[in-house]
Order: sequence, then C-alpha cells, then structure tokens
Amino acid sequence: MEISAEPLIYGLIFVAVLVLVEGIYLTAFGKSISLNNKVNRRLELLEKGGGREEVLEQLRKEMTQHMNSGGIPLYSILADKAQKANIAFSPAQLVMIMFVLSGVAFAGLTVATEAGLAVRIVVALAMGVGGVYMWVNSKAKKRLALIEEQLPDAVELMVRSLRVGHPFSSAVNIVAREVPDPLGSEFGVIADESAYGRDISDSLKSLAERMDMQDLRFLAVAVTIQQQSGGNLAEILDGLAKVIRARFKLFRRVKAITAEAKWSGMFLSVFPILALVGINVIQPNYYDDVKETAAFIPACLVVGTFLAVNVVFMKIMVNIKV
Repeated sequence: MEISAEPLIYGLIFVAVLVLVEGIYLTAFGKSISLNNKVNRRLELLEKGGGREEVLEQLRKEMTQHMNSGGIPLYSILADKAQKANIAFSPAQLVMIMFVLSGVAFAGLTVATEAGLAVRIVVALAMGVGGVYMWVNSKAKKRLALIEEQLPDAVELMVRSLRVGHPFSSAVNIVAREVPDPLGSEFGVIADESAYGRDISDSLKSLAERMDMQDLRFLAVAVTIQQQSGGNLAEILDGLAKVIRARFKLFRRVKAITAEAKWSGMFLSVFPILALVGINVIQPNYYDDVKETAAFIPACLVVGTFLAVNVVFMKIMVNIKV
C-alpha cells in the first residue's frame, strides 16, 4: 500500500501560516497586545513612558482604523471581524501580510510538493487569505467572549465605587486600572476621553457600536438616561449588572445544551473532506481509473457544490439564537 504525504504537507503549511501571523503580531506589538496579559495594554504603554495623550491617540487609532476600510480589495471580507478583534495592524498591513504569507505558502508548496504552477498559486493565495481570516476571526471571538465575561464584574465594581461616594468618571477610572484587557483598555480610553472633555455616555455608545454588543448598549442607555433624568446611578447599574449576569448564564446554558448538535453538524460537514484526504493519503492512485474520463471534472464540481451547500445548511440548522 502506497502512502502519500502530500495532503499532510498542505495541512502543515497552513498551520505554519497561522503560527507565522501570530508570531508577526506579537513581534510587532509585544506581549501587551495579547488578551491574556495580566496588565492591560493601556497601563503597560503608560508605564513604558508614553504620555497620556499619546497613548490615547494610539489606542483610538487601533480601535477605529478598520471601521471605514471595507472597500480595500481582499480586506472587505474581514473588516468587521478585525474591528471587533481590535487588530493593531492597519488595513494596508493586513493585506500586505496576506500576500507575504501567500508567498511563504507558495515557497513551501514549491519545495515540498509536485503540484502544478496554477495549483500552487491558487492554493497559496487561499492559504494566505484564509489563514489571516481564520486568525482574525479567532481573535474576534475570543475578545468578544472575554468582554461579555468581564462586563458584569466591571459594572459591579463601578457600583461599589459609586456607593462609597466616587463620581462616575472615577468609577470608570477604577475599572480601567483594575480590570485586565480587553475591557480594561476600552474603559481606559473612555476615562481619558472624559478627561479631555468628551461625554462618557457618548464614549460608551461608541464602544457599544464598535463591539455590536447588546449588554454594552444597555450600559450606555442606562448612563444616558441617568444623566438626562437623574436618579440613583448605583442602583440602576446594580440592577443592570444582575441582568447582564443572568443573560450571560442563560447564553452559557444554551451553549452547553446545543453543543452536541453543533459538534454533530461540524463533524458531518468536515467528515467528507477528511475522508477525501484520507483516501489520497492511504491510496494516492485510487482515482486513476476514472480521473481521465469526461465525467470526472463535472462530477467533482457537483460534489464540491453539494459539500458547500451541506456546510451552509448545517451552520443554519445549529445556529440557535436566544
């Protein structure tokens, strides 16, 4: 039995592309850019000697640079994800990284495989663009999940600060100092903007729109109503914290209940591709008797179409909204 290593080489090159883009990111911006860093990025930049205004300008640029860049070629497919992930690379740099990684993948395919030039070019571009997209999408999901998890604790911290007599701006400053990233730096920017004259409710609305998160919208609306109508902000935020925590628990419960269906859908979507790769690894000549026939290419196109439709319908079936 002949075993072909070529499909495995394709997989290893793609994994290398993912590792390389993460390495470039950490090398360019340092450990402070990582979401699991104990000291949030804003405080670390301030500790390194950056002025408050300079750090604010840098963080605001990172947070807003992806909002109006959807028209850049290749970039439109990940502009929204890059915005939510707060990727510090500029849009032009991300596009450049796509092409650099495509070049690395092409070199790896040229050295390690015997694929034709056209196949190598197409696969290399798919790996470069797809690798950056998967990396950005993973960053966005992780960041949004962390913000959802940190928000109830941050609101409760503000409630305790308000109850001992601090003004709301000081409560926001305390969150910016005590809470790690990603929420710590976000509230730090809000605190700095407030110090330079921007209304806190406007900053909270801007954050909610950038993250497209309902709980942050609740917080922005609660603060705006209290500013306009008065009332006990500590009691309002205390009730909001309980609502946010209850929503968070509900989402986690639904996620746990639907996990089996989602994994089943994922398995049914991926299994045909894994089976095809396994056949090519174990028996590279399996399709030799039929691949020269006239019906082979149309049959491959039909099978590929059905696989794509299967992935779409499986995703729709297991995408349960609450």
